[in-house]
Amino acid sequence: MRQHVETGLYAGFLFAVLGFVAWMSGEPFIFPSLGPSAFMLAFERRRDRRQVYRIVGGHLIGGVAGFVAFHLLGDGAAITALPPARSAEEFHLVASAVVSIVLTSWAMIATDMIHAPACATTLIVSLGLLSTSTQVVIIVVSIVLLVASDTAVLFLFKRVVGRPHPIYSGE
Repeated sequence: MRQHVETGLYAGFLFAVLGFVAWMSGEPFIFPSLGPSAFMLAFERRRDRRQVYRIVGGHLIGGVAGFVAFHLLGDGAAITALPPARSAEEFHLVASAVVSIVLTSWAMIATDMIHAPACATTLIVSLGLLSTSTQVVIIVVSIVLLVASDTAVLFLFKRVVGRPHPIYSGE
């Protein structure tokens, strides 16, 4: 039970750091695909550096692939105002989403940067929700801040408590 509570609180803390940055800056430093990444960091504290690189790399790939797909196929459309059924605009958004998933999946596997929540990031970008170059940079900065916050907390925990993460019953 303790792990359940601590995982939820810790994921919330990691997200709150980004929420504070978003609130102070007025920029979209929080978005849906960061939730699963925050949960993964909070839940699985026994990880190697490669997992952290995969989180950052996966979101970077998702952001870039979504940006490319959106600006090649969906530019000018956005899922926020759903286009009419069978319209060219809707087709362009669908094509942008499909291409972004294909590119993201291929690139994550090719680079060994597999992080499933990055597929949500690519859809956020390719469907026109956060599709400017500035917004894609903010996405990448957000995930770096998320990982940096986690790294700092675990470093402080180890310095204060003497072990790298809390130990729960059954570990």
